[in-house]
Amino acid sequence: MKPRKHALVTGGSRGIGAAAVIALANEGFAVTFFYRKNAYLADQVVAQVRRLGRDAMAYAVDVSDFSAVSHAVKQSMLEFGAVDLLVSNAGVSDISLFTDVTPEAFNKMIDTHLVGLFNVSQAVLPGMISRKTGNIVTISSIWGMTGASCEVTYSMTKAGIIGYTKALAQELGPSGIRVNCVAPGLIDTEMNSGLTVKDLQEICDQTPLGRMGTAQEVADVIVYLASEKSSFITGQVISPNGGLIT
Repeated sequence: MKPRKHALVTGGSRGIGAAAVIALANEGFAVTFFYRKNAYLADQVVAQVRRLGRDAMAYAVDVSDFSAVSHAVKQSMLEFGAVDLLVSNAGVSDISLFTDVTPEAFNKMIDTHLVGLFNVSQAVLPGMISRKTGNIVTISSIWGMTGASCEVTYSMTKAGIIGYTKALAQELGPSGIRVNCVAPGLIDTEMNSGLTVKDLQEICDQTPLGRMGTAQEVADVIVYLASEKSSFITGQVISPNGGLIT
C-alpha cells in the first residue's frame, strides 16, 4: 500500500479551491486547506471529504501573514506529515477602471496573489528540497496571459504568478520538484458574480465551447498535475478555457 500524501490547498472553502480539496482527497491525499473567513463553508468541505472516508483539516489563515502561514503549515505537518503538494489558489477579484483602483484594493490584490504565494512557498519548500521531491500547482487566470480591461491589477498579479511558476520550475527542477500553473478561463464560481449577465454571455459567445467552465473541470486539471501521469511536466501553463482566445 502506497503511503498517504499530504496536499495543502489555499483558498479551499469554495469554488475551485473546494473542488480541488475534494478531488485530491478522492485521489487519496490527506488535505489541509486554508480559508479566509467563512468557517461554515470550510466545515462543509471537511464534512464532504470525511464522507468519502478521507482526511481533511481546515485552518482560518490570512495568506498574506507570514507568521500565521508558517504556524499553520507546521501544525498541519504534525497531523499529516510533510507537505507533498501545494496548490496555491487563494484569490480575490476587483472589476473596476484602473483609475478608480484605490491603494487599499491594489495592496489587497498584491497581498493575496503574490505575497500569499511567497509565504506558502517559503513554508513548504525547505522540506521539499531536503527530501528532493514535491509538487507545486499555482492558480493564475487566462487574464494573466492576455490581460483584461477593467481588471488591470488582477491581470497584473495573475501574470506575476505565471512568471513565478516558470522561474521557480527552473530553480527547483534539479531538486526533483515540479512547478506548474493552471490558468482558467471563465469559470462558474462566486468570484465571477460581479459580472453582469450580459458580460457573462459575451464571454461565452467568444468561447468556442459556448459556455462557462466548472470548478470541477479545473480541479481535474489540478489532479492531473498532482499525479505521476504528469511526471515530465514542469514550468508549464495549462489553461482550461473552452478555447477562448482574446
